[in-house]
Amino acid sequence: MAVDPTGEGLKRFLAEDPGGPVVMLNLLRFREGGEKSYARYSKTVGELILGRYDSEVLYYGKGSTALVAEDGQAWDAVLLVRYPSREVFARMVADPDFQAVAHFRSEALSEAVLQATVPLG
Repeated sequence: MAVDPTGEGLKRFLAEDPGGPVVMLNLLRFREGGEKSYARYSKTVGELILGRYDSEVLYYGKGSTALVAEDGQAWDAVLLVRYPSREVFARMVADPDFQAVAHFRSEALSEAVLQATVPLG
C-alpha cells in the first residue's frame, strides 16, 4: 500500500499547481504500534519544521465511526495541514531536518492518502 510520495507524484503535484495556499488532506492507517512512531514524527515536524515554512496543522483527529464506507475504508486518523504553496511543501519535504524524521512516518503507517485540496468558490 502507498505511504510515501513518489518523485513522479511530486512532479505532477507541482505541475498541476493552481497557485496560492494548499491544504493537504492526510488519511492515515497505522501499523500495529505505529501511533508512537507517528507521534514522534509529528511532534518534530510540528515543533521544529512547519513554522520555518509558515505552515500549520489545521486539524488532527482520530477516526471514529464511519457512516458511509465500504469495509476497510475507515481511517485511523485524519490530518489537515496548510502550506503557503505547493512549492513550499516541496521545499519542506526536501529539507534535511524533515528527511531525518520522515522514516518515523513511513514506519508508522500501513497505508495513507496525501491529497492536495483546492478551495471551491
